[in-house]
Amino acid sequence: MKVEPGDWLCVEGLELVCTIGVTERERQNKQRVIVNLQLGVDFFDVGTTDSIADTVDYRSVARRVVEIGEKSSFQLVETLATHLSRAILSEFPRIHQVRIEVWKPGALTAAKSVGAVTLSTRH
Repeated sequence: MKVEPGDWLCVEGLELVCTIGVTERERQNKQRVIVNLQLGVDFFDVGTTDSIADTVDYRSVARRVVEIGEKSSFQLVETLATHLSRAILSEFPRIHQVRIEVWKPGALTAAKSVGAVTLSTRH
């Protein structure tokens, strides 16, 4: 299967609640994080068939990200982003590349949000 660059399914503003933070105070209560996903998928077949069987069901990916994220307990947004990226690539074989943004609103009083971005490719 030849993968053409530039084919991306996107999910923006996926919200989940998880244990994340370095300090004990941060970890006492689960916190809201926002996840943006860009999923590298080959659109060649689906561009002709218009069939969900020839692409990735973004609902399934979104549900899985929420499930994994809400069960997680990390100190850093960087670790959560990496963990989600690895899970997506291992569980969804049609996804050859994933770009994930994990944003933690209110982490700094002087900023709207703090986040981490990772770009991973299937090896």
